[in-house]
Amino acid sequence: MALPLKSGDPAEAGLAETAPPALEEGRTAEAAGKDRDRQASRGGPAGEVLEPGRSLVHADYRAPPLGAADRLVRLAYRLGVPGQTLSAPFRKPSRPRLLATVDSPLAGERAAGVALRAGHFLVHGVKAPIAQVDFAPAARLTPVFERVVHGFTWLRDLASCAPREQCTSAAERVLAAWLAANPKPHKGPAWQVDNTGHRLLNWLVHAPLAMGGQNGALRGQVLAAAADTARWLDRHVTRAPDRLGAIAGWSAITAAGLLLPDGRPRRLFGEAGLIRALGELVADDGGVLSRSPIDQMEAIALLVELRACYRAVDQEQPAALDALLALLVPPLLALVHSDGALGSWQGAGAVSHDRIAGLVEASGIRTRPLKDVRQWGYQRVAAGRSVLLFDAAPPPLSRHARHGCASTLAFELSSGAHRLIVNCGGAAFAGGQVPVRIEQGLRATAAHSTLVLDDANSTAVLINGKLGGGVGEVEVDRRTLKTNQGTATKIEASHDGYAARYGLLHRRILILRDDGTELRGEDLLIPAGKPGKRGKIGFALRFHVGPGADLRLSDDRRGASLGLPDGSTWQFRTGTNNESDDLGGEVSVEESLWVDALGRPQPVQQMVIQGLTSRGGGSFTWLLKKMG
Repeated sequence: MALPLKSGDPAEAGLAETAPPALEEGRTAEAAGKDRDRQASRGGPAGEVLEPGRSLVHADYRAPPLGAADRLVRLAYRLGVPGQTLSAPFRKPSRPRLLATVDSPLAGERAAGVALRAGHFLVHGVKAPIAQVDFAPAARLTPVFERVVHGFTWLRDLASCAPREQCTSAAERVLAAWLAANPKPHKGPAWQVDNTGHRLLNWLVHAPLAMGGQNGALRGQVLAAAADTARWLDRHVTRAPDRLGAIAGWSAITAAGLLLPDGRPRRLFGEAGLIRALGELVADDGGVLSRSPIDQMEAIALLVELRACYRAVDQEQPAALDALLALLVPPLLALVHSDGALGSWQGAGAVSHDRIAGLVEASGIRTRPLKDVRQWGYQRVAAGRSVLLFDAAPPPLSRHARHGCASTLAFELSSGAHRLIVNCGGAAFAGGQVPVRIEQGLRATAAHSTLVLDDANSTAVLINGKLGGGVGEVEVDRRTLKTNQGTATKIEASHDGYAARYGLLHRRILILRDDGTELRGEDLLIPAGKPGKRGKIGFALRFHVGPGADLRLSDDRRGASLGLPDGSTWQFRTGTNNESDDLGGEVSVEESLWVDALGRPQPVQQMVIQGLTSRGGGSFTWLLKKMG
C-alpha cells in the first residue's frame, strides 16, 4: 500500500495549504521574498520557512552594573586579595560559620533517601553499600556514582525522605567517611569543578542536615572544609570541563559569598562570573547549547537553589538571574509528552512527570511550552490527546556535548498516557542499570526513530559523550494545512549528515492532524548537488515502539497494529515511491530497549523498514493512524 504523499504536492494526499502564518517578527522584506522564492521552487505557496538550524552559539548576557567602589572590590578579589581584607581590613578574621539557614524548594528522590538511611546509595536502580564505596578523590566510580558521591546530591534525597532528626546520623556517616578520604584538594573526579561546585552548594543549602547532628567536631570539620572549598573554587572555577560545570562552580562561589562571613567581595566576583557563564551556556531562546533536557534541568535547579540562598540572607538577586531562569523553563516544557514526562533526547531518559512538575513549581515560573524552539531545534505539535516531538536541528558541538546523540530528524509520538514511538534514550544514565558498554550505542542514529543509511551515524559518535563531523545544517519548514477532516500541522526538514559520504540529503515530512489521530510521514533521499550516483545503498527506517504496546505485523507485512494499554489501537502502514519494490517497504520487527524514568532499560520492540535504495535517491511513505 503506497501512501500518496509527495513532497511539494500536498493535494495528492488530500491536503490543501492555508494562508501562511506571519513571518518571524523583525525579518526584512528581502528575507521574506527569499522565503517565497524558495517555496515557489518547491511547487507550493509561501509558508513559514524557519531559519536553517545550525550549531548553537551562546547569547550575550552581562553582569549587573556596579558602582566604581564595587567594581574595584570585585577586581581586587579576582586578583587574589582576600575577602576579609576587602570587607574589614582592621578586624580579626571571622571564624567559619553560616550566616543563615536555606529553605530549598527542591525535593529529592524519596526512595534514594530511604536507601541511604538503610545504609546504601541508590543510583538509577543500583544499590551500593556505603561501607564499600571508595570515597578517595581518584576512586574509579561510574560517572553517575561520581556525581552522587562527590557532588553530595544525595543530601537532597535524604532531606526528602523523613524528618531531619531521623536523617542526621546517615548524613554524618557519609560526611565523615568522605572528609577522611579527602583531607585536602587532590586530582581526580572528586575535585572536578562541576562535582566540587555541587558539593559546596549542597553543603550550604542542606547545612541543617549536614551539620545539625550531635557531632560538634564534625560540624567544625564541614565548616572548615566549606571555606577551603570556596577558596579552591575561586582559583579553579575557570578549569571546568564544560559550560554547565562552570555554572555549578560559579553558583557555589556566589552561594558561599552569601552564606559565609566576609563574603561580599566573593559574591560580587561570583555573580559576574555566573552571569557570563550562563551567557555562554544558553542560546537566545533559552535552550542550553548541549541540547540536552537533563542539562536544562540541572541549570534550572542550580538557579533555584541559588535563589533560595539569596532569600535566606534577605537579599535581592540580580535581575539577570531571574530573567535567565524565566528563559530556561519554556524550552524544557517543549520536550514534555502528553503524560507529563520527558522525551528521550540527547542522552535523557523519560524523566517522570512528578520530577518535572516539581522542578517547574520550585522555579516559580508559570509558562507554557514553546512549540517551536527555533534555535534549540525541537519542534513540538500538541494535537488532541497526542504530542509530536521532532528533532529539527544539528546535534550540539562536541565541546558542548555531554551525552551527544546523532538524533537529527528523529521523532517521538505519544497519545494520552502512552507512548507510541520513542527513542531509546538513557545514555546519561549509563553506570546505573544502563551498562556503560552500551552508552555509545544509545547515542547512535539507529537508537532513534529516524532513517539510517548504510548502518552509519548521521553524525559521528565519539567516546566520552562527544560528537564528530556530520550534520552541519538543517532546513525547516512548518505550516498549517487544510484537510477534508479539518486542519493539520506539517513540518518538513532536511539534513546534510550523509551528503559528504553518500551524496544524499535526508528530508523528512511529518503531517499530524489537529485531532491527533493520524500522523503521515515521508522520508526522501535527495541527491546533494551533482546528479545522483549509480548503484544502490542500504537503508533502514526505524520506529522504536513505546513500552506496553502490543505490536502485531499485518499478513502482507506492509504494516502493523499497535495495541495500547488503554484499549486503543493504532495502525501503521508503509509504502515506497521507488522504481521497484525490491528496494524495501516490508516491515520487520526487531528487539530494542527504552530507558524509563528510573534509569531502567525496558525491553521494547521496533518496526524496521530496510533494504536497498538507489544512490540517485528514493522516497518512503508511511502512515500511523488511530483506528475507531
